[in-house]
Amino acid sequence: MIDVLLVDDHAIVREGLRRIIEDTPKINVASEASTGQAALDLIRKKKYDLVILDISMPGQNGLQTLKEIKKLDKKLSVLMLSMHAEEQYAMRAIKAGASGYLTKDSASDQLVKAINKIQGGRKYISPEVADLLVTDMYHTEDKQPHEYLSDREFEIFKLLIRGNTAIKISLDLSISDKTVSTYRSRILKKMDMHSTSDLIYYAIENNISD
Repeated sequence: MIDVLLVDDHAIVREGLRRIIEDTPKINVASEASTGQAALDLIRKKKYDLVILDISMPGQNGLQTLKEIKKLDKKLSVLMLSMHAEEQYAMRAIKAGASGYLTKDSASDQLVKAINKIQGGRKYISPEVADLLVTDMYHTEDKQPHEYLSDREFEIFKLLIRGNTAIKISLDLSISDKTVSTYRSRILKKMDMHSTSDLIYYAIENNISD
């Protein structure tokens, strides 16, 4: 039996994933968590075969939680689940130690296949992401400015290009608006830009969707 820990801040998403999994023999939802910290607490207490982890959560996001999970148990498999299909998130997740990356839109069709493949010792990634990972290995000098952002900076960059205010972002991520402003300053400096409008224009020019 494959014991799975579901981690998503939306109860309705967890319920949908549970239904998919429980229709499949030999896969069991052993526990659920709504935050990254709650997931880490459970992992300290119980053994799991696989963690299905949402990438976008308030407070400690999925990428940060992934890195903490790997510190606790390097061998524990983690399948990242996201609303975002863009490869930047997938590449960051795989590089941080994830065993796979799946969009929520495709979960109903691919979740069980992804779990079985990961439990078989392989990674579950799309051919497009695999190509990008290989390309990135050999062309690090050709990285675009946004690729040098940390995971948290990239998360806030994505929220900024949607037109969110510092207060809105602070509420969504459960951090202070002063912290958001600090991250915004770092992002602008790293990307050699001067305003949020510059970031939005850059995102449009480089086909970075929100």
